[in-house]
Amino acid sequence: MDDIKALSLETLQNKLVSFGYPGYHARQIFNWIYKKGAVDFAQMSDLAQGLRDKLQENFCISGLEIAGQLKSRDGTKKMLFKLKDSSIVEAVMIPSRDRATGCISTQVGCKFGCRFCASGISGFKRNLTCFEIIEEILALKREALPDNLTHLVFMGTGEPLDNYEEVLKAIKIINSPDGFNIGARRITVSTSGIIPGIQRLAGEGLQIELSVSLHAANDELRSSFMPVNRKYPLKGLISSCKEYSAKTNRQITFEYILIKGLNSDLRSAQDLAKLLGGWRLAKVNLIPSNPIAELKVEAPDRRDILLFKDYLEKRGLNVTLRKGRGEDINAACGQLRLGYEKK
Repeated sequence: MDDIKALSLETLQNKLVSFGYPGYHARQIFNWIYKKGAVDFAQMSDLAQGLRDKLQENFCISGLEIAGQLKSRDGTKKMLFKLKDSSIVEAVMIPSRDRATGCISTQVGCKFGCRFCASGISGFKRNLTCFEIIEEILALKREALPDNLTHLVFMGTGEPLDNYEEVLKAIKIINSPDGFNIGARRITVSTSGIIPGIQRLAGEGLQIELSVSLHAANDELRSSFMPVNRKYPLKGLISSCKEYSAKTNRQITFEYILIKGLNSDLRSAQDLAKLLGGWRLAKVNLIPSNPIAELKVEAPDRRDILLFKDYLEKRGLNVTLRKGRGEDINAACGQLRLGYEKK
């Protein structure tokens, strides 16, 4: 039996018509699920009993089992979910003074094998379905109460553009006024650099934010710890990002994890300034690496981080330094899941 959360509003409208009911009831159903958090068709009291019975016969509203949960001193919450096939995924809720951001996974594991990321250590298993992605969001929304979940980033475990169809379905529900009603500019898709996916996303007519995991500004170095660069090297990646920016008029954020002894020296800063210099709609987000024992990575000294940032700023780049969140609960992508699977 299909989970009703896998259906777009239009698809649900068509299903209702095929059942002999007006399509407008789809908006009521969306409202019950995405705004009121209904977990049973019986709760949908403004629908006729016959329609509720029909929905019960044809669909389900499934949920995710919470396998673990941690809360940081700074308020960050990390949740571990067990799927129906016993796979494990994780999501993070990051509160701040005027917003709450959800960071969600799109795959079970990751096939791209970046040297600094815990997500792919135990390999890749499968893509998440649209309704599993939506279930992550519903769980985070409940955690955000009494505040509202205002922003979403596809930046958890997995490569969103490697699961394009299901991610796009989820984005349309997230963005829909009848769904979560989160504005496109408050939705961010993070990619390791899947050029066809970036190009395809640029043509969707959605002004969602694009974040690119860059982490090195020359092909030799980037390929050494991001295998995706061998297939999609920097020249093509930057070109596709500029096309995305031109079509959407959106700024591109380039995530740059600073790793001691690897990509945080002066030469790396010079390469980065050369690669992105003069591009008005490019922003660099510097991220001191989380220590991951299995990967033998750690952050540079604070002084080296600030010198790196200062060099880029003096060359005219728009630079931010990410404040660490959830460090006491292993909030980096894949760390909680990895720890759970080791038990």
